[in-house]
Amino acid sequence: MMTRKVSVVIEQDEHGCYAWCPELKGCQSQGKTVEEALANIREAIELFLETLTDDERSAALSQEILTTAVEVHA
Repeated sequence: MMTRKVSVVIEQDEHGCYAWCPELKGCQSQGKTVEEALANIREAIELFLETLTDDERSAALSQEILTTAVEVHA
């Protein structure tokens, strides 16, 4: 089994944290804290990847997701 890195986005609000993986459409989870959300999305990603064929897994994990922050006038 190979270790791979995937992108995870975490959004936090008054209810907790919502985590999702841009490479894997529909792969999402949540938690009360950032740490809990990260643990939960890691498990969700691993389970999601088990449902894919080798070709589907390779295609999904070969995507390059870039993130950055920009300044805006508000």
